[in-house]
Amino acid sequence: MGILRPVRMTRVGILGLKDDRERILTALHDLRVAQIETLPPETLAQLAPERGNELQRRIGDETLRFRGLLSALPELPAGALHRFDSVDQILAAAATVPIDAEVGSLKLEDDRLLTEERTNDDLLALLDRITFYAGRLDDLRATSVLSFIGEAESDSYSALRAELPSATDATFLTAPGPKVSVRFILVVRKTAADALAKASTHSGVRLTAVPNLSGTPSEERARLTARRAEIVRRRAGIAERLGAVSREWYGLIAAIDEALTVENRKVEALQKFGAGRLSFAVEAWVPERDVARLQTVLKGVAQDRAYVYSIATKAEAPTLMDNPRGFRRFEFFIRFYSLPQADEWDPTFVFAIVFPLFFGFMLGDWGYGLTILLVSLWMIAGFPGASKLPKFGRKFVKSIMGPQGMQQLAWALIPGCLLAIALGLFWDEFFGYHLFGALFGYVPLLDPVRNTGKLLLFAGFLGLGMVTFGFLLGALKEYFHHHPKGVVGKLMAIVLAWGVAFLGLSLIFRWDRATDPVFVGSIAAIGVGAVSIFVVEGGQQTMLEFIEVLSHVLSYTRLVGILLASVILAVVINSISVGLIHGGIAEGVLGTAVGLTLGIVVGLLIIIVGQSFNVILGVFEPGIQGARLIFVEYFSKFYTGNGTAFRPFGGVRKRTVSSLSGTSGVPGPFIQGPSQP
Repeated sequence: MGILRPVRMTRVGILGLKDDRERILTALHDLRVAQIETLPPETLAQLAPERGNELQRRIGDETLRFRGLLSALPELPAGALHRFDSVDQILAAAATVPIDAEVGSLKLEDDRLLTEERTNDDLLALLDRITFYAGRLDDLRATSVLSFIGEAESDSYSALRAELPSATDATFLTAPGPKVSVRFILVVRKTAADALAKASTHSGVRLTAVPNLSGTPSEERARLTARRAEIVRRRAGIAERLGAVSREWYGLIAAIDEALTVENRKVEALQKFGAGRLSFAVEAWVPERDVARLQTVLKGVAQDRAYVYSIATKAEAPTLMDNPRGFRRFEFFIRFYSLPQADEWDPTFVFAIVFPLFFGFMLGDWGYGLTILLVSLWMIAGFPGASKLPKFGRKFVKSIMGPQGMQQLAWALIPGCLLAIALGLFWDEFFGYHLFGALFGYVPLLDPVRNTGKLLLFAGFLGLGMVTFGFLLGALKEYFHHHPKGVVGKLMAIVLAWGVAFLGLSLIFRWDRATDPVFVGSIAAIGVGAVSIFVVEGGQQTMLEFIEVLSHVLSYTRLVGILLASVILAVVINSISVGLIHGGIAEGVLGTAVGLTLGIVVGLLIIIVGQSFNVILGVFEPGIQGARLIFVEYFSKFYTGNGTAFRPFGGVRKRTVSSLSGTSGVPGPFIQGPSQP
């Protein structure tokens, strides 16, 4: 488990005999700890690349066959696990499955019927729009005319009629009775096709061609309804038969498909192997903690004829993050920004602590915190009942982030909501209202509005701590990369930051600048920091460093700004709403029922809409600004990013067991996968 650092990676080489290659590949697949790499040119100069053969092509063909069968059959849960000790056993088992022709014909018929069913449904919906027409549909398809079905608002319908020139001889058949939405049949000469297209576009009316049917709408509707019932019955029969086939064969088919998938992965991996006459070689990135286990397993499966050795290389290793459980959910934000490189700091741990702190502090209201907490729990539960929400709201949520991303965000917001609830209770902030003060006379020790100076001081020192820690990590990174000037520059930036901070304090509190040690020390720190940075990095960098330190520390005061904006907006909403409600009550006392109703309704409407808007701001502003303070003011001191993810060769078995299970000399637990998350 790595905290502040990705898992250390080692590049290893594996040498073995071709006779053991299949067993070694199986072990690598089931261990899932090795990211196989292409051999370097100097190694390939001594070895030939692996080539495909007829057996590999057969594996590919059988994979396509069984993927098709699985997609056609209803899925069933995993039953007894299957074991295949060789490719020949897999192919032999595949040859015993005789259902291709039956399943293929049933699936083909079902697809054809499904297409016909959807076409019938479209036709039925179209016929429902022209129930007012009693004539035969083939009467509308004369050789010299075009006929269309349309539905439009009254204004759009009138615009369409006005757009059509008289030369088109347009005939409109409309549903009887005055309606807001007009349903009609339009018949025009074929020579008027262009004019009709322009009129339809200008008026915004969508036209659909009259369907190629012969009878009256009622006759055709009865015929289509009967045919649809036949289709439904036949498709139910096909589904029943496919279910019976699935119950008999699905377990074996799924196991063979999984075994073939494993073999295909091996074929792809072999393209990166180098081969001699009797031996092979391959290189891979492996987590340092798993190298010894890899050596033990490969020695066991190859009976001590496999050699695993470390390779010194300057190539960039892939990145594997392995944070403690609970903190891993915040890896989503780091990956969203940029994956760390394998040899730099992993900021997930700090992000998981600081982001909820920033979010809760900026929210600072237990009413808002509780609301967002409940919404987060709803998101984690999979949005139950979301189908009842307005369509616009559902589309808006989906446009922001996918379901999985929304769940990750919800998990990340929960700690911040809990802190917001705690701070809100302490500050007595409930949707901007001092609820405990009104009910129990509670007077908070710290009020965000009255004690803004103290909160700004806290935010400033918090920013100073974050900037200092960022520079410290940057100095350590420069040290590990053997850049002594970079180390001096980062450390002196810390000295400069503290000097600027305490100089600001001395100016704010008007300390005696001649004798006060804080003032004198801050001037000395600024001088030492600026001169040191000037010596190692130059004058331009010194000025940029000074501006960066000052702006980044002050940037953290936005924590208080967003908190106050939320509190003041809530107070304004409450004041306006309460004023309107009290005014309405006063009107009611004076005998004006309209004033009573209007004041109460408008007041309640403002408080509901206004507080809902403030809740939405309470998610976006603290969330975006909290992440920004980390990504910009903190990451910029040490973080490079643009790492490549560790992608180990292999996959999880669900319906098969490894052919190496129970092999003498092989530790049994290795089949259960790697020690990575």
